[in-house]
Amino acid sequence: AVKNILGETLQLGDRIRQIDAGTPLLGGIPEFDSAAVINVILSLEDRFGIIVEDEEVSAETFESVGSLAAFVDRKIAE
Repeated sequence: AVKNILGETLQLGDRIRQIDAGTPLLGGIPEFDSAAVINVILSLEDRFGIIVEDEEVSAETFESVGSLAAFVDRKIAE
């Protein structure tokens, strides 16, 4: 689901098929810039009913698709 949100938010089209948990986000997907981070966070909050606090936004969270998915899993579990 996180992968699909990334694909939709970043308008990756067919390139979404090449993305997996190990795909780096920061520096790995050209469309993933600071504005995209905000849009992805808003989409994740909307889709999963979570709230992402400012202090939770870090380079580690957005290091890869897998790290972002793990973050979302933790937020859902809270």
